[in-house]
Amino acid sequence: MQIAVTTPTGNVGSRVTRLLIQAGVRPTLLLRDPSRLGPEILEKSRAVQCDQRDTDAVTEATQGVDALFWVDPPTSDPDPVASHAAMGANVAQAVEHNGIRRTVFQSSVGAEKRHGVGEIDGLARTEEQLDRLRASVLHLRCGYFFSNLLLSLDQLRQGLLPTTFPLDSPIPWVDPRDIGDVAAARLLHDGWSGRQVQAVHGPYDLTFAEAARIISEATGKQVEAVAISDAELRQALADQEFTTEQTEAMVGMPAGLRKDFAPENERSAVTTTPTGLGAWAHSVLRPLLS
Repeated sequence: MQIAVTTPTGNVGSRVTRLLIQAGVRPTLLLRDPSRLGPEILEKSRAVQCDQRDTDAVTEATQGVDALFWVDPPTSDPDPVASHAAMGANVAQAVEHNGIRRTVFQSSVGAEKRHGVGEIDGLARTEEQLDRLRASVLHLRCGYFFSNLLLSLDQLRQGLLPTTFPLDSPIPWVDPRDIGDVAAARLLHDGWSGRQVQAVHGPYDLTFAEAARIISEATGKQVEAVAISDAELRQALADQEFTTEQTEAMVGMPAGLRKDFAPENERSAVTTTPTGLGAWAHSVLRPLLS
């Protein structure tokens, strides 16, 4: 079985890569800079220099591949939604041209809305482009990454967890490593076909107020969740010279999930993963906040 993995140095992709290697697979790893991979990974894989925004490069790099783990990588492009849509077109062309039988796509809770969810709209465009193909595709609709907290380290060091979500509104929170576990399992299992959606919800839904309490207990650093408005977030992003499209992509994600939204997949044994926020915060956040 030939399996290709994009973003193999990312929070999820690195976990997928290691699990595939441990399962005896020599994965093909697509990334812009193969030198970022450690020697132990390079020895057990086939690293291919590839920019996922390059249509021909993606198609060439995935020749002979049976299964593909595709992640739209973080982008600094002026219009993130358009960038995701363009990368979605690239993977769709590669899947069709190379006859890739199964694709696991790292999507997000909220993509089912299709429009009005900021940057997640770009993931919805990728879903749609993969759905038009005859090949089998699984969309992993992931909850709020624990690792998103690393973007707020300065505020957390000040004891603050700012958010535009209502402080008492629960959402699914998930450890990226657990997403990698699910992705690797689905890549290794070839007994599924067609279009499928599987949410990855973490162990339980949390409000930001509950998350702040768990972080405080796990790190020994007192943290309080603080509600900020969309306007305040827009101003903060403008002060950092984000483009209008980049700003709206970030503001739109929580705004589109705040009201009258429920994930397409309910919480179940299939969508629930084991790692709690406290364990992650103790091992990852605590050293950074001490």
